[in-house]
Amino acid sequence: MSVQRRPVFPASDPDEVSSNPSANRPFHEVAAARFSRRSVLASGAVAAAAGFLTGSTGIAHATAATASPPEPTGRRPTLGFTPVPTSDADRLTLPEGYQAQVIIPWGTPIRPGGPAWRKDAANSAAEQAQQVGMNHDGMHFFPLGKGAERNRRGLLVLNHEYIDQQLLFPDGDAEMTREKVAKATAAHGVSIVELVHTDRHGWQVADSPRARRVTADTPVTFSGPVGPRHPALRAADPPRGTINNCSHGVTPWGTYLACEENFNAYFGTEHPGWEPTDLQARYGIDREGFGYRWHEADPRFDIAVNPHEANRFGWVVEIDPMDPDAVPVKRTALGRIKHEGCVTTEARGRIVAYTGDDQDGDYLYKFVGDGSWRAHRARGRSPLDHGTLYVARFEDDGTGRWLPLTHGTGPLTRDAGWADQADVLLRTREAADALGATPMDRPEWIAVNPGNQDVYCSLTNGSGRGGAANPRTPNPYGHIIRWRERDGDNTATTFTWDIFLLAGDPAYEERTDLTEDTRFGSPDGLWFDPDGRLWILTDVSNSSQNLPEKGYDRIGNNQMLAADPHTGEIRRFLTGPRGCEITGVITTPDQRTMFVNVQHPGEATPAWGEPTPENPRAVSNWPDFDPEGRPRSATIAIRRTDGGVIGA
Repeated sequence: MSVQRRPVFPASDPDEVSSNPSANRPFHEVAAARFSRRSVLASGAVAAAAGFLTGSTGIAHATAATASPPEPTGRRPTLGFTPVPTSDADRLTLPEGYQAQVIIPWGTPIRPGGPAWRKDAANSAAEQAQQVGMNHDGMHFFPLGKGAERNRRGLLVLNHEYIDQQLLFPDGDAEMTREKVAKATAAHGVSIVELVHTDRHGWQVADSPRARRVTADTPVTFSGPVGPRHPALRAADPPRGTINNCSHGVTPWGTYLACEENFNAYFGTEHPGWEPTDLQARYGIDREGFGYRWHEADPRFDIAVNPHEANRFGWVVEIDPMDPDAVPVKRTALGRIKHEGCVTTEARGRIVAYTGDDQDGDYLYKFVGDGSWRAHRARGRSPLDHGTLYVARFEDDGTGRWLPLTHGTGPLTRDAGWADQADVLLRTREAADALGATPMDRPEWIAVNPGNQDVYCSLTNGSGRGGAANPRTPNPYGHIIRWRERDGDNTATTFTWDIFLLAGDPAYEERTDLTEDTRFGSPDGLWFDPDGRLWILTDVSNSSQNLPEKGYDRIGNNQMLAADPHTGEIRRFLTGPRGCEITGVITTPDQRTMFVNVQHPGEATPAWGEPTPENPRAVSNWPDFDPEGRPRSATIAIRRTDGGVIGA
């Protein structure tokens, strides 16, 4: 996710403050009641992990304060690399014995022979639509072929969360025009590129009929309770586009899930009499958005002129990477929120999908499919259209419940103003408010441990004004929670929970599980590799990065770490260049190549300055280091020099 529009502490953007009712008990109050300072904070990550992992079989179903899940099963991962130190340099740092290749930076043609990148940012909107988008985020590698070929050829599918208009246009953020809006929308969305690896050239873009861009202008359709003809989706033009795609998901049947997060950023109006509805306000829609000013040139983004256009965003979008003609589908049964990601798993033959609503004071959700996903597929139906969406409530005693967002259940009745299930899903946040869900500290990436199906969620940071998902209030450093569903069944409606670690710098924050060697803040991306290593990627806001007054000067640039969930051991694996966020991560099936995204290097930060049309390299010049170029988001392909497994 972008750091430029997410203040860490204190929050200053009104969009960062949830309007949850006081009846929804903030998680920091729940956590404080659950844990004493001695049991959670004083003994470090290993002790905190041990508190979560007591017992050997089953799961505690009683409401006793000692309820806790059993110890993880499965192979224990090794962390076999020498950790790197923190860094504030404008470069990428890796452990000894590792090397990185920069691939598909912003502007790379998605097919060889396509329009070339122009380092003065003079590419047209039409050219950008044939190039890799800006600000890479979540991604997945879909292998092609059989046997060893699957590790050397595949489709890399990646999100593009947002754009930096100072870097996207030659004249920066000057007067807005229709052509600028068209280029900006073309730089959003999803890129699908085919990569091939050779010993001589490493990873290269291959010519492929599957290569394509899905942008904010690509035709899309809707499926599930909120169908394409629903009155709330009626706008001036047919539905098109996906935007602000942050993290992602992958289905068991091989499709990609792009997740729409801060869609409110792009809408605004200059109409003097316009005021947001309660629903629009709950999703952060106002006159200014995030300052993109697209509404000045394109009425599609004028919320007063085209009020239903915003209802078309905030969904999970299913894309078939293998079929270049497949129309992306917005799966409305998964709810309309600011989806950070949508991580799936399978339980009892049913699809289960976890997603976080990334805003200070919002909620965690889970979708459970109705019946066998294979049976749905055999009948030509999407498993993501049939099931129940739940929202999480955390209790003081270490237990929790999933509350169904089902029309006619609890307060979600017609008499209470809820028309039908489509209404519940269009107003997902308001429905979760009504159920009394637990406000969280920006719930972001979610990862499921392949060894035991425990679920981990990063809570990046919070002001404490909308409810902080942490014993600390405020919570500028964030932390990671985890839970286990009843009987290890991810379809269950109850769970037990604990805190995996509290991030921070011990020089500034006494209440942290980290040390001088492992300090970090603002955990964001989470991913388990097949061996069970938990990879943690950070998103320290540029408003805090490298600044002593924010407690982030010793943490340095954003980074990626690896953790052993059994022992709590953590090692820093990578540090990024100035102004960047470290985001999406995935490996080839043999784990010999790891792809990692470096998002928005060179973005404005008080520590280093601000890019301008005259000097776009003021903060960073990564990865090209071209004296006449500009910083570019890019994917890096990491390999060990001895050809071994990454991280082992």
